[in-house]
Amino acid sequence: MAGTFPGWSLLRSFLGRLRSLVRKGQGMEIRQITDDYAVAPQIGAEHVPLIKVAGFRSIVCNRPDNEQPGQTPVDVVRQAAEEAGLAFRYIPVVSGAITDQDVADMAAALDELPKPVLAYCRSGARCANLHALVGQRAA
Repeated sequence: MAGTFPGWSLLRSFLGRLRSLVRKGQGMEIRQITDDYAVAPQIGAEHVPLIKVAGFRSIVCNRPDNEQPGQTPVDVVRQAAEEAGLAFRYIPVVSGAITDQDVADMAAALDELPKPVLAYCRSGARCANLHALVGQRAA
């Protein structure tokens, strides 16, 4: 549904530039799943301005705090997102153990949050799997 987001062509162009920076080791990897949903590995507060400029309106964290030593705490990312005017939702999901409640919580978030949404976890895979399960639930 590329027509649902007025700035989609600009967003797509900017995402291409971000991907180019990632290949050069200067940015973050964003993987587009649908027109309104993308995933990324762990982000930090310093990534939030790029996420906003890329056109995302919401961020979802699917990574439990303290999953790995040294990861950016969710409250740091939440504060940066809110200061940038982005909606934020914390839905911690244990890797390899997605529950029905996790799927229901993510479905509710995707219904409620402004789009497009960027979700992150350690690698982005958990967010992609969770999104697929939300889609199966809706079918």
